[in-house]
Amino acid sequence: MLPIMRDREARWYRHNDLLGDFPMIGFETWTCEDELLEPLQCRSEAAQLIELQIKREILNHEAVDDDRVVSPHFTVPWTLSMIPFNLKVESEHALDDKGHDVAYRFLHPIRDLRADLHKLQGSVYSVDRQGTLAWKALVEDIVGDILPVRMGMRSLVCCLSQYVVHLVGMETMMVSMMDYPEEVHALMKRLSQDYIAYFKWLEKEGLLFANNGNDWLCQGSFGFTRDLPRPGLAGRLIATHDVWGYMDSQESVGMSPDMFDEFFFPYYREVASLFGLLSYGCCEPVHTCWEKSLRRLPNLRKVSISPWCDETKMGEALRGSRTIYHRKPSPNFIGVGRDLDEEAFTRHICHTLECARGCRLEFSFRDVYTLEGNRDKPRRAVQLIRELIERHWK
Repeated sequence: MLPIMRDREARWYRHNDLLGDFPMIGFETWTCEDELLEPLQCRSEAAQLIELQIKREILNHEAVDDDRVVSPHFTVPWTLSMIPFNLKVESEHALDDKGHDVAYRFLHPIRDLRADLHKLQGSVYSVDRQGTLAWKALVEDIVGDILPVRMGMRSLVCCLSQYVVHLVGMETMMVSMMDYPEEVHALMKRLSQDYIAYFKWLEKEGLLFANNGNDWLCQGSFGFTRDLPRPGLAGRLIATHDVWGYMDSQESVGMSPDMFDEFFFPYYREVASLFGLLSYGCCEPVHTCWEKSLRRLPNLRKVSISPWCDETKMGEALRGSRTIYHRKPSPNFIGVGRDLDEEAFTRHICHTLECARGCRLEFSFRDVYTLEGNRDKPRRAVQLIRELIERHWK
């Protein structure tokens, strides 16, 4: 491992364990990698998958120079399936003239919650052990002599409101809370209990791995921490309380804090109690439900401060706390226009540095879908943030 990677790794551990004093910076490249990655050289589908995973590992170091650590191994996860209520939600997609998927809609299997509640069956889940191990063996045969291959996993993910919208649609979800409150609670209780049963099944079957190293945490972050696994691991299987979990509730942004607290939060809190540490939030403005609900999530280590969030309010709420101010800067500065507006970008970042003073701060750039042909913008943005941190953070 390069010395710079060892340094970044050490800083990530200190940051996630609330011991660091310097904000970390990550840039999620998969949404714009077509403008950053060189064309794949391999021909077969299997070889291309291996090549792509390796190139994605080193892309940030070569093209962005953020704080992402290049893994000294190739990770293979279990091939898992979890179908809530055994109801497959179909979707229709629209393609552009280049064959890229540009829009889609879900075909909701539930139209009226009270009339269709009987359609909810038991959730089903499975693991393809044979297929996963065969893939691992193939990867080892191809690259194992130069790159160790290991089994691993990302954070456990449970986004209850997302599946509810897939199942019934946004309008039905909102109206049902007024028309059929008991049925909404029944749906949320069954859904949360099924996810709990799924995660405990993963635990019982020995399908969980420690994700406290260079493991994807969702939302452009990583799991480096010495706070996991919990003490007493020797001689037992990895359990849910030994790993990171991730949750969000983007689909509930139209609800009042009272309605979120009544219809959604109790079920989120129950699932969250399984995890050793929790990272919460995506694009939703978490400040609206922070005081009434979200601050009570157990083991909450990171919370998303999205472009729609009241930064000042969340800075006040998180100052001196054990929850990291996980800032998502607006992607427009990098994704809109060929040139980076450095003056406006500087103001944007300085506002965050001021609001988050006294907090543990992390920057994660997400949802940048084009660089407008200027592949140097991500690197320059990261460079600017580091310069601003040096001038304004300490």
